[in-house]
Amino acid sequence: MSDEKRNPMTAAQAAMRPTAPRRFYARVEVAVVDCGFAIRLDGRTTRTPGKRPLTAPTRAVAELIAAEWAAQGQTIEPLSMPATRLANSAIDGVADALAATRAEIAGYAAFDLVCYRAEAPKTLVALQAAAFDPALAWAREALGAHFAPTVGVSHVAQPEAALAAARMAVEAYADPFAVAALHVMTSLTGSLLIALMTAKGALTAEAAWRAAHVDEDFQIGRWGADEEAKSRRASRWRDFEAAAKVVAGL
Repeated sequence: MSDEKRNPMTAAQAAMRPTAPRRFYARVEVAVVDCGFAIRLDGRTTRTPGKRPLTAPTRAVAELIAAEWAAQGQTIEPLSMPATRLANSAIDGVADALAATRAEIAGYAAFDLVCYRAEAPKTLVALQAAAFDPALAWAREALGAHFAPTVGVSHVAQPEAALAAARMAVEAYADPFAVAALHVMTSLTGSLLIALMTAKGALTAEAAWRAAHVDEDFQIGRWGADEEAKSRRASRWRDFEAAAKVVAGL
């Protein structure tokens, strides 16, 4: 008997899980439309949860979304479709709240991950420096923003000029898909600077992910990781990777 069947709590939780819808289409294609590139299922333009046409601003992004639909098996698993979920967010949410979303993203600059360092042990201090210092250097060179790192977790006020430069960098993104992707990357890493570097092509998605998880990886190296934590991280990585691909495809 499986653990799920033996454990009444697990069995109850499983019973409450929504049933994945069955795949209802055979053919997936990308079509040129007036507002960009539509994802069509058996010739019909699919729609977002908000009932808007699922369209992308570039063919590259549309192909990324279409590939997720084509990869579905007998049932449709939304968690395996991060680019589609990002597109839905961009179309149904971000497009109607660009200013508010950009302000939320820019707010991360006030407590960016790369500004907070450990005091000990020396190994972690060195790992953080190797992962975070390049982001601070990039901010100085690319944005003219001088952020101040600190030791510990107590909040340190950043120079207003640095925060203003970060806001300008975020406000330069006008496409809802780009803003949605930047929001995903920033919230998943806790670092606007790492997200901006990734969006600008100054850092690969893989390198960005490693930099943002240097503390976690250090702890895993010492104590190991449980399966649930590994699963959560893998899911977050898929979302981050998809966001990076969307930005690169715009």
